[in-house]
Amino acid sequence: MSTFLELGLKEPINRALTDLGYEKPTVIQEKAIPQIISSTDDLKAFAQTGTGKTAAFSLPILELLDPTNSNVQAIILSPTRELAVQIGNNIKDFCKYIKDIKVTTVYGGSSMEDQIRSLKRGSQIVVGTPGRTVDLINRRALKLGNVQWLVLDEADEMLNMGFKDELDNVLDATPDSKQTLLFSATFPREVEAIAKNYMTKPVEITSGEKNQGSDNVSHEYYSVTERTRYPALKRIADLNPDIYAIIFCRTRRETQEVADNLIKDGYNADALHGDLSQAQRDSVMGKFRKKTIQILVATDVAARGLDVTELTHVINHKLPDQIENYNHRSGRTGRAGNKGISIVLVNGKEKGKLRPIERIIKKKFIETKVPSGKEICQNQLMHLIDKVQNIEVNESQINEFLPNIYEKLEALDREELIKKFVSLEFNTMLSYYENAKDLNDLSSRDNSRARTVNENMTRFFINIGRKDSLNPAKLIGLINDQNIGDKIEIGAIDILDTFSFFELDKNFEDKTLEAFSSNRPDFDGRSVNIEITKKERSGGSGGRRRGGKKPFGKKDGGFGRRRSSEGSSKRSDDSGRRSERRSSDRPKSTGGDRKSSGFGRRRRER
Repeated sequence: MSTFLELGLKEPINRALTDLGYEKPTVIQEKAIPQIISSTDDLKAFAQTGTGKTAAFSLPILELLDPTNSNVQAIILSPTRELAVQIGNNIKDFCKYIKDIKVTTVYGGSSMEDQIRSLKRGSQIVVGTPGRTVDLINRRALKLGNVQWLVLDEADEMLNMGFKDELDNVLDATPDSKQTLLFSATFPREVEAIAKNYMTKPVEITSGEKNQGSDNVSHEYYSVTERTRYPALKRIADLNPDIYAIIFCRTRRETQEVADNLIKDGYNADALHGDLSQAQRDSVMGKFRKKTIQILVATDVAARGLDVTELTHVINHKLPDQIENYNHRSGRTGRAGNKGISIVLVNGKEKGKLRPIERIIKKKFIETKVPSGKEICQNQLMHLIDKVQNIEVNESQINEFLPNIYEKLEALDREELIKKFVSLEFNTMLSYYENAKDLNDLSSRDNSRARTVNENMTRFFINIGRKDSLNPAKLIGLINDQNIGDKIEIGAIDILDTFSFFELDKNFEDKTLEAFSSNRPDFDGRSVNIEITKKERSGGSGGRRRGGKKPFGKKDGGFGRRRSSEGSSKRSDDSGRRSERRSSDRPKSTGGDRKSSGFGRRRRER
């Protein structure tokens, strides 16, 4: 493997890399850096999450740009504010020994005036989220006419979040002579379309097979029901006393509820999602990086900017809507040469989604049983004994207390002392799990008649489907364009050939019908009709229309594009989708596995 110096980077950059502890380039860095330095060809790069993509595109840009020219020479787009901030900070670290290079990071949720002032002072590199970048272009505060490099980082996620229009606008504002660098962890058709439409004969490099998972990550699944999903989640945490994990949920509501239940049950946990303010998000991420929080419950988008290399587990409380996103989730663990475990909780109807993921990651999921109370107690007890065995004794601090301690305990023999010590630390857990049920039997029995029913949702039929080029993102955009309500919860989406189904918060049932009736939207020239269906549905009956029909006519012109700027009332920031695409059956608290002190949880005062 080459060194960074051998890749063609100048001495000040190498000195900064040495300070940061960079020793050898990763595979994607070794391939991308010399390619970008030596050629003006566009570049399409596949790189899994955590493989050093930021350095792969930013180091050669720093090598080539002109510090004496204060115009914007490089524009880097990322899907979330956290990732944008992380990229901006990384670039500042890389160029700390190069004079006169300025980096400005622009994103929603922060003062636009401050960002405009920074741009007016001159910045050669701008890192931004698509929405805020377009806002600044429209205000003529960000001028991209001299841009030499356009970087699209996490291009697949930007498309998943509905930023296609914003990407188009940014691309239109840049000169044709620029070099476009597209980095993505997965390459769905939409990303390939960007490469085809906006890149000229791009060179393609990869750090592994496209969409394939990391070799350092093993993949497991646990069979659960909606009743046992949360208890199973807690048992998995209890089985792993040193757990340091992200639990991924599909919606903000689901994320907050799971986190609240874990906190209530005594775990060191917190939530990260788009409804939090920037200060709250920074606080949560800071605690998680310091391991003050051991379990972070997050949406896919909110976790994008979180750079943690030591995660032991990634747990999929629910599978993502788009199976390509599983790679993003699992790639959060198994970094920097560490081993990691990606866990999926699935009910009977969800198991079928594992096969397509296996084809993508080219690995098999290992079926694993939900641990029993006895297994958990044994693991926790042995972990406690290992800690006692390995503890370093500071005799200078405890020597003065030892005579009194010896006197107090002199009546106890070795066996009695050990029993009392273990009981002191362990009685609560042993008591809780004494009569613990076998959750695997419950899962097997309940999954045989599993149904997906959410009493908080109303299910709607809509008369457009896959043959109309409808996908979940477009359907969400269509719903949002009706201005039904602020941050309305969108639940399960089923796209079929000629029609589809979607779920919305039942509190907005009447407003939804009224909005579609008055707006009379169309989709690519086809009239859109919706109607309420009966929500309860079993395994194979999803295609049947039920309930009274309430048709609506056609509106002239087609539906408008989804606005993504931070000023929109439909999206509070760049890090969250304008509306979450899928709701979960909300996990009810079962009273919790053990509510007192324990391992992997907060120790409560006795």
